[in-house]
Amino acid sequence: MKYLFAAAVLVAGTFASFSAANAAGGCGPGWHRGPYGGCQPNRGDVVVVERPAVVVERPPVVVVRPVGRVCPVGFVWAYGRCRPI
Repeated sequence: MKYLFAAAVLVAGTFASFSAANAAGGCGPGWHRGPYGGCQPNRGDVVVVERPAVVVERPPVVVVRPVGRVCPVGFVWAYGRCRPI
């Protein structure tokens, strides 16, 4: 029974923690965080302007495996660098 009570308290606490103030960065409804962390009121409507997509063609990636030994004798390639054996 005590586990059921603990689970109920946990669920109730989770739902109670979600509110509009948390969604607005702690400032509350109608406010938002400014560039320096202070609360500022929302002013006017937000207008989103659609821009045409820009397609950039990239050259193909060429992977070249090294020929022969990468590390000197007595070393092995591990964790991104040559390490002694």
